[in-house]
Amino acid sequence: MSIIGYYQKYNPGKSKQDFPLTIHQEIFKKGDIILDYMQPVTKMYYLVDGLVEFNTLSKDEEKIIDFFFKDNFFSAYSSFLQGEPSNIRIKALKACKVEYFFMNELVQALDHSLELNQLARIETEKLFIKRIRREKDLLSKSAETRYLEMVAENPEIIKNIPVNKIAKYLGIHPESLSRIRKNIKSQ
Repeated sequence: MSIIGYYQKYNPGKSKQDFPLTIHQEIFKKGDIILDYMQPVTKMYYLVDGLVEFNTLSKDEEKIIDFFFKDNFFSAYSSFLQGEPSNIRIKALKACKVEYFFMNELVQALDHSLELNQLARIETEKLFIKRIRREKDLLSKSAETRYLEMVAENPEIIKNIPVNKIAKYLGIHPESLSRIRKNIKSQ
């Protein structure tokens, strides 16, 4: 799907010409940095195809915040809202095709487009729910339960993300994840 396809999904009958933002395209190779620490946040991306990883630094150690698969918007939006440079790194884990628009255009268009406001609200709510759920799960569920739920929700994770990155995302050591996976297979 594309940004226009997403727009039309929520606004049947609308055309590309009705979308109030200029859409650009870009291709990233596996390993490319899409947005680095301390860079200004100027773009909102839509992942047409591929896989990206969000990282942050904690005590000089990189932590994995999240993974985004195709058909999702992504950016360092909280940094943009606070008027600060990015406090995360966004990296292509696979070759990625993205569409994007500029944040300054988005801010202006939100003042004039009810449809765009509705889409922004939907995306913000989805992200908020995802963040609260992850925070709650980290505090209240075992690593094994979090792993099982993550795989059930998105089976592509096992096929596309190395075990060490999955472990980092879960907040455990790769050896612990190997034990969890071994336990699951033996059950």
